[in-house]
Amino acid sequence: MKYNSQFLVLFVALVCFSGDIDAQRILGDTLKNEREEMIPFGDMNQWINRRIKESGIIGGNMKDVYAIGPTEIIEGAIPYVNKGGSPWATSNVLAKVAGITKTNTSVFPDRRGTGFSARMDTRMESVRVLGIVDITVLAAGSTFLGSVNEPIKSTKNPQKILVSGIPFSKKPRAVRFDYKIKLSGEPNRIKATGFGKSKTIKGKDLPCAILLLQKRWEDGNGNVFAKRVGTMVNYYYESTNWVEDATYEIMYGDITSSRYYLEDRMHIQDEERFTINSKGESVPIQEVGWADADETPTHIILQFASSHGGAYIGSPGNSFWIDNVRLVY
Repeated sequence: MKYNSQFLVLFVALVCFSGDIDAQRILGDTLKNEREEMIPFGDMNQWINRRIKESGIIGGNMKDVYAIGPTEIIEGAIPYVNKGGSPWATSNVLAKVAGITKTNTSVFPDRRGTGFSARMDTRMESVRVLGIVDITVLAAGSTFLGSVNEPIKSTKNPQKILVSGIPFSKKPRAVRFDYKIKLSGEPNRIKATGFGKSKTIKGKDLPCAILLLQKRWEDGNGNVFAKRVGTMVNYYYESTNWVEDATYEIMYGDITSSRYYLEDRMHIQDEERFTINSKGESVPIQEVGWADADETPTHIILQFASSHGGAYIGSPGNSFWIDNVRLVY
């Protein structure tokens, strides 16, 4: 059924963030004269559980759709808006397309000690109509600072429903968090769009962490522009048990001469991201160059994902856990 195919392609596109970065300066777990600030709800101990019943034509199952925010249970297919001051969004979404209610959940709370961490999984997602498999696509888990404009209603340019980044004017030295990695073990990735057979994509699937500081402005026509103030990107090549207090330097200004810079991967406008302008419209963030190192940012982008390489690409079985996400000054 055509509308189900459109729906699956739409919500899977939301969970994939590309970047392909594999070099980043890693610092010690303590810096001289440092000061830490936990990002609100960055301890991952509070979760909202949205209990949503999917449409009967695709099984009518009750699904748990999680959001990072003050502990609460929400019953019903209610569009989610960030609650309690939480700046976090995830690839877990609600869609209502052609009268069908469908969800995607690829980010979960996972018990860690006396609290929780955030777990992101890469997996195959199938939708069945009247018990018959209709379409199967690859979906990756992602957690990021920003929001999602629910419910999803259209298959046109799914990135437009994401609000990437939040207002931020500080200049931290580093980002610090705990993490755990489980790679699928596959030497190559697959691309499964739901149309035709899956394809092999050369290269190991790698979870990633990306932090960008931007100085944004808007012109009279509502177009949003940005210069890159700070950059941190790291990809993970091996499975590992919990690593505590991993600390990654944020590099400021034009970093093209840095030994840690990779031109084809850390370049300006590394991917298309969107925001809401002063007119209430979703518009692309047009990143136009490097800011001076001493400039003050207006926004922070921070995102974690269990796969890299773009929409529908990855290796089922990849998992990426994060906890205690902090900024270091």
